Amino acid sequence: MYSPIEVIQRRIAQEIYPGMVVNLGIGIPTGVTQYVRGEGVLFQTENGLIGTGAPAPEGMEDEDLVDAGGSYITAVPGAATIDSSMSFALIRGGHLDMTVLGGMQVDSQGRLANWMIPGQKVAGMGGAMDLVSGAKHVIVAMKHVAGQTLKIVKTCSLPLTALRPVSLIVTDLAVIRPTADGLLLLERAPGVSVEHILQNTEATLIVNGEPPEMNI
Repeated sequence: MYSPIEVIQRRIAQEIYPGMVVNLGIGIPTGVTQYVRGEGVLFQTENGLIGTGAPAPEGMEDEDLVDAGGSYITAVPGAATIDSSMSFALIRGGHLDMTVLGGMQVDSQGRLANWMIPGQKVAGMGGAMDLVSGAKHVIVAMKHVAGQTLKIVKTCSLPLTALRPVSLIVTDLAVIRPTADGLLLLERAPGVSVEHILQNTEATLIVNGEPPEMNI
């Protein structure tokens, strides 16, 4: 039995293939690396490293090797450090194959809200606005419900990160793809019913038949 966060990370790892350049946001997305199969994936962090490795083992932390959230990481052989201007030129120029970002809300059009709530000590926008606009594919990694608060909503009450819809939403309950017709329920988490997903989703979901369980 996997934890809710492991379900999200394991499922997203299936979307990543050798040869891709992938940005991972802070929080849930950073753990995706441990489940990616095969070699040849370059992970990028917007603060200036292409070729990020696993989290640094205790006692091996290097203050010059941190991700965008300030967590200690390692670098794989062949990694390159670059300045912020080049890092964001890669992002804004459409050179990232994928970004995986945490989310606070996603609306019925697939638009993400994941930045700072005024007056609260939560994550700021960072490079999210550029990443959602510039990466070829955008995957949202988040819990389906926060406490009693539904996170897939009809209309975001928080500021939107970008107007562009994301490519895929992966939660601990479901895999959902935004389409021109609405949010399509693709897969269910192991042991989770369609009814349970619908009860915990404010936005309307398109359900075609019985969606399969995630193969994680």
